[in-house]
Amino acid sequence: MTPYSKQSAAAESGLQQRDLRHLWHPCTQMQDHEWLPLVEVASAKGVWLHDYQGRRYLDAVSSWWVNLFGHSNDHINARIRLQLEQVEHVMMAGCTHAPAVELAEQLVAITPPALERVFYADNGSAAVEVALKMSFHYWLHQGQQRSRFVALSNSYHGETLGALAVGDVGLYRDLYAPLLLQPLIAPAADDFLRPPGMSSEDFVRERFAAMEALLREHAGEVAAVIVEPLVQCAGGMRMYDPLYLRLLRELCDELNVHLIADEIATGFGRTGSMFACEQAAITPDFMCLSKGLTGGYLPLSAVLTTQQVYRAFYADYAALKAFLHSHSYTGNPLACAAALATLELFRERDVLADNRILAQQILAGVEALREHPQVGDVRQRGMITAVEMVADKARRQPYPWQQRRGMRVYQYGLEHEMFLRPLGNVVYMMPPYVINADEIRRMTAVVCDGVNLACRD
Repeated sequence: MTPYSKQSAAAESGLQQRDLRHLWHPCTQMQDHEWLPLVEVASAKGVWLHDYQGRRYLDAVSSWWVNLFGHSNDHINARIRLQLEQVEHVMMAGCTHAPAVELAEQLVAITPPALERVFYADNGSAAVEVALKMSFHYWLHQGQQRSRFVALSNSYHGETLGALAVGDVGLYRDLYAPLLLQPLIAPAADDFLRPPGMSSEDFVRERFAAMEALLREHAGEVAAVIVEPLVQCAGGMRMYDPLYLRLLRELCDELNVHLIADEIATGFGRTGSMFACEQAAITPDFMCLSKGLTGGYLPLSAVLTTQQVYRAFYADYAALKAFLHSHSYTGNPLACAAALATLELFRERDVLADNRILAQQILAGVEALREHPQVGDVRQRGMITAVEMVADKARRQPYPWQQRRGMRVYQYGLEHEMFLRPLGNVVYMMPPYVINADEIRRMTAVVCDGVNLACRD
């Protein structure tokens, strides 16, 4: 196959030019596409994306972490086709339908205990907005004005204004700061920052002490703490020990503060358990789900919460206690059908056990990079594996962002049938669960070679 290069770009179809005439792509400096061709995806099957010129690219990032069981999955396709013949959409205010009810029942059954109510939204950011508003509104119903939220350093929860407000990745947040709520930020127990020789437990407890001090000082004004359990994905796939979540749950219980678990990226097996919270054996007050929920097919998110929260809004109409939040496509039947098919695939075989084997193969494929003089860390949690390139290994000093080392890996990947999308200096792999051993060898070899190339001065 012809490698993806500037030379081949000249032979692309007119789709590129038509795209660049009108479209504005997300998280993109559009001027880059004066020299960097778009990948023209004509079709996709399994882990492979196919373009109009006959080239293919292994989707090593699951199309922004949404795809679980491969593109054009026969089982999910069939379930959506069946639903399409029944009802494509109906509003959820005043109406219901079987896919929404069945999905809610199944989500309650597989998530941590006590999460018994399901509120649908359209995407991950919207789910976070729902959880923030529900928590704030709940406390109002208790006669308390709690308008503060606590988040972790380096956290990311979405890009609508409420979700952006409780994030701490400056690249996304800083420009819009005048529009945002100001959260209280506690230091994350990011294991990449753990000093040499310090145990993981000691490091977690040291970092948690700052969270405890912050919450004890502001408990009466804090509605909720929001965290990405175990992996801060958009923050560079930074990972931390489950102990932090256990300590946080205990403290929130003691101080009567809600805990919001943003499992949008970490849910549905990505961290090695169905939900990351399971590894800490905790139940949050709110759990936000999206991305893998529909297997990567259609936009859908869900916020699960407790009966206690639900009952605070349950009253006579005249009490004006209803939760007035809505999306036009809430509980879309086609999206719910895709989600039900996705959960069926989890039940057909022991996906998590199979993934443990795949994860071992992925880690083995990049293990040699641990010794690379410009690799500061190789880390893994379940099906998420990350390689962090650094300018100075001893001090873990990052490369200047202006050098765009990750972009070099991205370009190398495209030239070698691989679709990677590094986060700055962090090259990560989060492939669909249908990847096989040969495809893993291809993927990890390209990552290793790409990192070697990108780290050359």
